[in-house]
Amino acid sequence: MPATDSPQVHVSRTEDVAVLTLDNPPVNALAERLLVALDQRLRELDTSSLRAIVIVGAGDTFVAGADIERLQRLASGHAPGGPSLGDLLNRIEGSTVPVVAAIDRHALGGGLELAMSCHYRVATQRARLGLPELGLGLIPGAGGTQRLPRLIGVTDAAEMMLTSKPVDAATAHDRGLVDLVVEDAKDLQSQAIAFARDVAPEPPVAALLRQDRLPAGAELTNALDATRSLAAKRFRNVAFPTLCVEAIVAGIEQGGAAGLAVERSRFEQALRDEPAQAMIHLFFAERAARKVPGVTDREFPERPRGKIGVIGGGTMGSGIATALLNASLDVCLVEVDADACDAARNRVAGFIQRAVDKGRISATQAAKRLAALSTSADLQALRDRDVVIEAATEDVALKQALFQQVEGIASRSALLVTNTSTIDIAHLGGKLESPARLLGMHFFSPAHIMPLVEVIRTKDTEPAAVAAALDLCKQLRKTPVTVGNCPGFLVNRVFMPYGQLAGFAIDRGVHPYHLDRVMYDFGMPMGPCRVSDLAGIDVGVAAGQILDSAYAKRAYRSPLRRLLADAGRIGQKAGAGHYLYENGKAIHDADLDAYVEAARAQQGHPSAEKFADEDLVDLLLLGVVNEASRIVEDGIVVRPSDIDVAVCAGMGFPRYRGGPLHWADRHGSQWVVDRLQHFADRFELPLLQPTEHLKAVASAGTPLLAAG
Repeated sequence: MPATDSPQVHVSRTEDVAVLTLDNPPVNALAERLLVALDQRLRELDTSSLRAIVIVGAGDTFVAGADIERLQRLASGHAPGGPSLGDLLNRIEGSTVPVVAAIDRHALGGGLELAMSCHYRVATQRARLGLPELGLGLIPGAGGTQRLPRLIGVTDAAEMMLTSKPVDAATAHDRGLVDLVVEDAKDLQSQAIAFARDVAPEPPVAALLRQDRLPAGAELTNALDATRSLAAKRFRNVAFPTLCVEAIVAGIEQGGAAGLAVERSRFEQALRDEPAQAMIHLFFAERAARKVPGVTDREFPERPRGKIGVIGGGTMGSGIATALLNASLDVCLVEVDADACDAARNRVAGFIQRAVDKGRISATQAAKRLAALSTSADLQALRDRDVVIEAATEDVALKQALFQQVEGIASRSALLVTNTSTIDIAHLGGKLESPARLLGMHFFSPAHIMPLVEVIRTKDTEPAAVAAALDLCKQLRKTPVTVGNCPGFLVNRVFMPYGQLAGFAIDRGVHPYHLDRVMYDFGMPMGPCRVSDLAGIDVGVAAGQILDSAYAKRAYRSPLRRLLADAGRIGQKAGAGHYLYENGKAIHDADLDAYVEAARAQQGHPSAEKFADEDLVDLLLLGVVNEASRIVEDGIVVRPSDIDVAVCAGMGFPRYRGGPLHWADRHGSQWVVDRLQHFADRFELPLLQPTEHLKAVASAGTPLLAAG
């Protein structure tokens, strides 16, 4: 079916079966005009002459989800045009002839709700089905909370919704969500038509009326308890998981029709709430972050990237190698000697085995990935590599020497990449003959799990090299943010004040464990002291020295971390840091108080301050926002929203708060300036003095996210 500029629904007939083809490239999102077209085509059908109806997607996707821009307009209070999706699906489910959904690739969100309103579902082996609405701070709003439990049972349905994880066609078939799996995608439509004819003699049964998969009595109580427990375990500080559970329960207790009404009410409530506003903001910000002017709007010759070299097999290098292997790439890992090579291979094997242990991949898949890994103690092994990623120790001279050697070994077309988190990349490339092909790809640890990659370009980096790095990120299924070259780049620089102000608060009498609890309660995955332990206090001290030197006029550094490091308490890897560690669990340690008092003594025993919990949150996060304004002013990011994307993906800033700039904009730019000035005056810290850029933004009444 040829692609069209405007969403359409094409109608064809194969004898007595009507085929409705949804055509809204590239993924058949349920835009308003597509819904209008589908509604019109359904009304035009003469069902008296039909045996069945098949709904299929143009291209190779059924429906990848709702039109997020439509949701954004709804969230802003704009009335929808045309029929509501819920009303349209009720009409499909009420058809007097059976309706079959023919699913290829994706049936997600509204796409799966559409498929469930059909009486049967036929899917290809590669199909994925899911309800990911909670990933946007929403709940299914077109019958998902009602039909899915009736098709596959309450427990499995709740898990699909609360985790936002799709299932494959085989799993969907086993659970009763799919009626037939087609081996060859080319046969999907013909087999769906044949299936429709086979089931046509039986009266169509609406999913909304089914009761056979719904539990009762003690079984129902246990299923609902498990659902509520899962929601409480996965989410903090947000209401939308509870709203989802309420809709499920209402349908079970009051019937499908009443459940739809409750679902609609809870969906509208979730759409109005701050988490949905924040997470929809991030959705568009992540989409925008993939676009880099002068790079992604240009055409470049395809650059090979099937063979990758990694220099350095420590924790970071092994994690990068694992991420590459997970993307089915051929990896050569280079270390200093045979023993180091063996240790690196064992690290990679351990990372892959953990994926097997957690059921994410099979033993066969694990073996295939490890088979694509080679190791060598000779840089000459990188001669045939398309990309070489350096992940050696943070030593300028070492890295410079490595790149000079690699430049003479690798092909002239090979992309040269450093994973440094602190060192000026232009300095690393200063001795290269062709610095244009050198850039940074700063992975975040653990590299095979964390989604963010900072793609760092210098003034010498050619746009084609940046495009190649972005393509590699896409292949790795990572979230790339392209940034300029400066000490700390984006995330480490913007979160520099967070750690510094945490140390300041501790020096002024806030206990480290209380500070961690406050920031955890705000929504961070762990507090700043626990993060320091996880990353390695010694690593943080070394990185802090570099950043403090680069930004000396506004640096504040508590002695506490250095005192802990000098005592060998370098964090979780040593069994002790701010906390003690037993079997990976952090335990409070009374001995920490002596180190805190020693740090305060070195600072001259400053007077203890009383901080409300809200003040601590504002103190730490406004330091981040202040530095973010400098990053925008310095042109380090393409757009301000890139900061929110990077901080959420790299530091675990709660997505339901949208990132530090979205959080700040909820208060207003003038509030940010006034609050920073209050803290700056109170504590006489240059670190907290509002930037001139921030003051100008506030004076103009402009949101931080709109300021360039």
